[in-house]
Amino acid sequence: MLRILAAGSIFFPGLFLLSKRCLKQAPGLGLGEGDAAIVSARLVSSIQAIMASSAGYIIASSCEDIIEDQHWLTSTYILFAVPYFAYDIYAMFLCYWHKLQVKGHEEEGGRPKPMGSAVASYLRREFLMVLHHVVMVTICFPVSVFWRQGKGDYFQGVMFMAELSTPSVCLGKILIQYKKQHTLLHKVNGALMLVTFFICRVLLFPYLYYAYSRYASIPLYTVPFGAPWQYNVGAFCLMAPQIYWFTLICRGAFRLFTGASRSRPPAALNKPDGGCCSSQGAPLPPPANGYSPVPHQADRETDTH
Repeated sequence: MLRILAAGSIFFPGLFLLSKRCLKQAPGLGLGEGDAAIVSARLVSSIQAIMASSAGYIIASSCEDIIEDQHWLTSTYILFAVPYFAYDIYAMFLCYWHKLQVKGHEEEGGRPKPMGSAVASYLRREFLMVLHHVVMVTICFPVSVFWRQGKGDYFQGVMFMAELSTPSVCLGKILIQYKKQHTLLHKVNGALMLVTFFICRVLLFPYLYYAYSRYASIPLYTVPFGAPWQYNVGAFCLMAPQIYWFTLICRGAFRLFTGASRSRPPAALNKPDGGCCSSQGAPLPPPANGYSPVPHQADRETDTH
């Protein structure tokens, strides 16, 4: 167990540092420290998502009995991926910090924001995402590895596949970072993100109840009443933020595909996402997870990507 945890603790931060170094030194790219860190964080998130989705598919497809069948990859990948959530809290803060440095340089004559103030601001703006990551480590990890007692690997595998929507989310944020939010690629990726997020994160939990209703040969509507209350509470707590984030994605997609940005003054179209290179007086950077409940005036079309 400790070896797998250690492997994950080395792999994800190591991949981030390696990616950042390559992006900074790659001929023709020459990214600065901030841009390289932000792109690297998105890249690591995408790689983790692909690994988790692949593991989930292997696990789910190998379990004929959705309650009793076990697969060695279930606990192994949980242990390997747990350090990712701790790393990602730091990586999100690092992205936020670099954006604040650019904003502070442009608005305050180069005076950086104090670290303590930046941490407090980051925790306020990213409270839901940070809470989600903390819950994954402190609650979901022990429940998945110890409390399940080897049962329900199928359900765990299906939940791994929720990460399938992450690469499109990360690509959308990279496109916004480089002011490509008005390209066809951004619109195609936005549609893909909308579909994958809805299927993999919103429909996921109703599907788990449906799968159990078929397994137990009982009506779907009776499953919540027959399941232990802990399962229902856990499902609700995990599903609620997904629905919230999905509503923000829908708002962003509506603005994107209805061409809401055409009604803005031309100067607004030249303002990049999140304050990376924003003009004087621009708003603070959007949340690092890419979902903003309040559309920024400088980026009303793409704040949820």
